[in-house]
Amino acid sequence: MVYDRSKNGSGTSTGAVTSTSTSWTPPACYYAPKYTPKELEAQMRQVWASSAPSHDWALKTQNYFVSGDPYNDFNKDKADEGYWWDSYVTEGREADPASNECDEMPFWVDKGDTPPADRPQAITAETLAQLAYGEIRVPSTKVDLAPANMTKVNLPTWAWLDTADFKPVSVTASVPLLGLSATTTAEPISLKISPGTDDAVTYPASGECEIRNGKIGEPYAKGKAGETPPCGVKYLRSSGDGSYKLQATVTWKISWTSTTGQGGDLPDGAFGADQDVVVQEIQAVNR
Repeated sequence: MVYDRSKNGSGTSTGAVTSTSTSWTPPACYYAPKYTPKELEAQMRQVWASSAPSHDWALKTQNYFVSGDPYNDFNKDKADEGYWWDSYVTEGREADPASNECDEMPFWVDKGDTPPADRPQAITAETLAQLAYGEIRVPSTKVDLAPANMTKVNLPTWAWLDTADFKPVSVTASVPLLGLSATTTAEPISLKISPGTDDAVTYPASGECEIRNGKIGEPYAKGKAGETPPCGVKYLRSSGDGSYKLQATVTWKISWTSTTGQGGDLPDGAFGADQDVVVQEIQAVNR
């Protein structure tokens, strides 16, 4: 597996997106080409020579790889015609129980052939796209606020993001032996504002600020004090001696293409960050 991250998000404040679908995550394991016949033979003979395997397991695997049940002599007579495929665990998912689902013994696939249907985790263009999804990195989501960091009760606070930082990013995953690759692209589509308290009103009411004409919210400018911000928040109660944890989360639309011509959409991804906002009462002026 080879990743091209040259068009990915970069910097110390980037992070991985989390799927907005609670029922989907990138695969924890997969099958892909791993050995030539000689490489697999060398590994298995080393294992058989050790004291680790049981007699029954050693006999079973010798029959499997050597004695025709179903392979003969590690398929060395087909060395130029294919590869032994075996399992890989996705980096960072070693402790995930799902990583144990790829527990079949190595199997042979001729060049150009489709892997066996009973190996659903065998690498495909879509699997590569899903693995690339797990490698996507996007910028931190700290929003610019006006007023900045400290605002007043009942005063609309404008919120926006620097569009220079929020552009499409992509990662390409490839299996060079198969001439197969897939590119997964993440594009920002909306900003969600969560004020950190129920005593607040968001703009718009849903708190979901759509990205329009490449803009994420709108910077405050002189003369707009009486206007309603297209993206922002109004706090209805002071934060007292503390602050509210405002959370800003960007949703990214995820799509993929591949060298096979296949492509499509994957579940949206999200990445957010918290920031402290101090809210003060408006002081009355005695005359």
